[in-house]
Amino acid sequence: MSNNSRSAKKFSIMGLVQLQQKWVLTLQGWVLLLLCLTALLLFCVTHIHPFLALNAPIEADVLVVEGWIPDNSIKKAIAEFERGNYQMLITTGSPLSKGYYLAEYNNFAELAAATLITLGFDEDKLVAVPAPPVQKDRTAAAAIALREWISASNSPIKSINVYTDDTHARRSWLIYKQGLAPDIEVGVIAVNSIDYDPKYWWTYSTGVRKIISELIAYLYARLVNWQA
Repeated sequence: MSNNSRSAKKFSIMGLVQLQQKWVLTLQGWVLLLLCLTALLLFCVTHIHPFLALNAPIEADVLVVEGWIPDNSIKKAIAEFERGNYQMLITTGSPLSKGYYLAEYNNFAELAAATLITLGFDEDKLVAVPAPPVQKDRTAAAAIALREWISASNSPIKSINVYTDDTHARRSWLIYKQGLAPDIEVGVIAVNSIDYDPKYWWTYSTGVRKIISELIAYLYARLVNWQA
């Protein structure tokens, strides 16, 4: 045994250093790794928006409109209601975050319902179901409020489509399914944002912010078990 080998063994025994062998990437390996990472990045860029902005409508009795969506989306909900042959339209939503003390309507559910009536929607087919004020999980609170209203009103609702904004759709679909299962089937309709082109969302600051925030929020809703 050489002197170097004896020294390495001695230091290893003392617990200070030890002789190790390891694999390292070659130039070809680094090139292949970069190509794989680039392909993964391109896949995420092209698929993340349609993943979050899920469209999975079903034949439903009720169209549930999340009241916080923009006015142009609320207007489009009327056309969806007529096209889908729904029996009722229900608006949901939490208290307003600004203008609460000045507005005639203090929550998004009632504000959206009033907007629909102003746009000519039949008031007899419209119900506003406000959610209570909460610090987090506002969509979950809206789903729970809807479940409680359905139970209290003895309404024979068996299926709904949640009508919501763009990349919020998959999260809303998940949470409403959790909140209304197993008695009510849930579909979802995503309305594209007018603030950016969904095909090129990464070229808009609004698109980037929405994708990042909604992806984090969806993972939170998926992984954290909220009690409904």
